[in-house]
Amino acid sequence: MTTPSDVPPANPDWFTTGHKHIWMPYTQMKSSPLPQAVKSTEGVRIRLEDGRELIDGIASWWSACHGYNHPHIVDAITRQAKTMPHVMLAGLSNEPAFTLAARLAAMTPGDLNRVFFSESGSVSVEIAMKMAVQFWINQGHKNRNRFIAFKNGYHGDTIGTMGVGDPDNIMHGPFHGLMAQQLVVDLPANETDRTAFEALAAEHAGTLAGIIMEPLVQGAGGMIFHATETVKFIRDVCDRHGILLILDEIMVGLGRLGTTFACEQADVTPDLMTLSKSLTGGTMPLAATIATDRIFEAFYADELERCLMHGPTYMGNALACAAANASLDLFETEPRLDQVQAMAAQMIDALAPCRDIAGVMDVRVWGGIGVIELETLGDMYWIRDQFIAKGCWVRPFGNVIYLMPAFNIDPADLTTLTDAVVEITAMWSEKRGEWA
Repeated sequence: MTTPSDVPPANPDWFTTGHKHIWMPYTQMKSSPLPQAVKSTEGVRIRLEDGRELIDGIASWWSACHGYNHPHIVDAITRQAKTMPHVMLAGLSNEPAFTLAARLAAMTPGDLNRVFFSESGSVSVEIAMKMAVQFWINQGHKNRNRFIAFKNGYHGDTIGTMGVGDPDNIMHGPFHGLMAQQLVVDLPANETDRTAFEALAAEHAGTLAGIIMEPLVQGAGGMIFHATETVKFIRDVCDRHGILLILDEIMVGLGRLGTTFACEQADVTPDLMTLSKSLTGGTMPLAATIATDRIFEAFYADELERCLMHGPTYMGNALACAAANASLDLFETEPRLDQVQAMAAQMIDALAPCRDIAGVMDVRVWGGIGVIELETLGDMYWIRDQFIAKGCWVRPFGNVIYLMPAFNIDPADLTTLTDAVVEITAMWSEKRGEWA
């Protein structure tokens, strides 16, 4: 048996060797610059192999809500790894998964009382869609297998989730022929759109399994905000026409908008909710699809074929669930929601100067999300390099520069990020003609 001193040092050539074989996400590997080589993380900082430090302005795709390496989560993972890293959840059980299910049921609104675990946000949405379709099948409605979704929406990159995302974006457009054709429409944000939406829902109610949306903020579609009244209206439409409502809270859930769940701000309980990202504090892959009692009861029967025939190998992974329980501990014992509100107030003031910069279309803040919408992004790699030069990790996309840092970021570090956003947006404004 080897001891730590017997283990050889990490491959010093890991970057050059590995880059010849790895396939990076959302990356044209022929033309994109090399990724930054990360050595370690701590708090809100990413430490690079060359010695530089970057303040992370986007919390590793919005997941590291407590910052990196929080000792409470690290300790929980370490203790669980020594006891039981994983055991299959079919016919067996583990304490972290069962405890987490009970805690999520207690903290979600209404009677969202049944939790089905998986490993990623995309899969949790796929599971919600399967639950919605089979809910109707189990009641004899085999034709209710379509969904209404919304333009600028994003629910993942798997086949089913692409079908309920915006069909016109660069990520999903090439796969039109592969995906089931869903009804993808504008969010009903005004009276005219609401009248049309109600008519659409009424017309197709007999074939609809559900309506799926990101409540209050459409994330990857452009950090687009919509009013609480819009979410409430869609819930009411679902109720009037007997349609299930799926709320994808993967990005906004667990505090990002200043409440534990975004749907709380609209006083809405969905039939199905999906969570991931912040669930483990950005440490382990884990997602949850949470169903109301009504949904679960449609599967609770004597016949095997009425159960949900779905089971990811690592669902309810004990390590990930231990991390999630520790993350929920921090929401209970540290003032995360208050910190988000303070972050929002600081960003509202600090980002306001961007409104006077030529080419800026909008500046908006909601909770722990600050957005600068540009007329066009231009060279996103140039913009990213400017942030790195200022010691910040910010990853613009589409036509937005945005911040979504850890909830407990120090105000001075947040000031470094917002100052960089204002300065670089001004620099972008001067150069935008070159990219026209």
